[in-house]
Amino acid sequence: MRRKIFCIVAFISFGFAVGCGSGTPAANDAPTNATLKEPATGSADNSKGKGKFTEVKLSHPLDQKMIADGKPVFDTKCAACHKLTDEKLVGPGWKGVTDRRTPEWIMNFVTNTDEMIDKDPTAQALLDKCMVRMPNQHLSDVDARNVFEFMRNNDGKN
Repeated sequence: MRRKIFCIVAFISFGFAVGCGSGTPAANDAPTNATLKEPATGSADNSKGKGKFTEVKLSHPLDQKMIADGKPVFDTKCAACHKLTDEKLVGPGWKGVTDRRTPEWIMNFVTNTDEMIDKDPTAQALLDKCMVRMPNQHLSDVDARNVFEFMRNNDGKN
């Protein structure tokens, strides 16, 4: 029994170690298809979350290069806790996330995880539901935007 518990703990620890990456931001931190502005203080609009993304311009049709660049980021930093279906793993499944959340909220959550969990009511509700605090993956703005395009593709957007 002890061995089984040890194996489970080791597997979870390995998943977090792999998912957390090196913690070193990418050299190219320039945003892609996003307008960065300082968030308005005291804003009653919680749909955008807390962070620097106040407007994310979506590409139509989907940007295939961004999708291709987002997949390895998902595989390395996200897949240990999230499924591409609506099934919860450690964190919620990603299916339909781009319908439930605004692009700005998603971008702010993946790039400003700690502040979002501490201050955003929607992120706090997710923490209550999942009971595991999402670790800060230290995604660059470019990686975050690529992952968001990968999410849109997963949701069947065009």
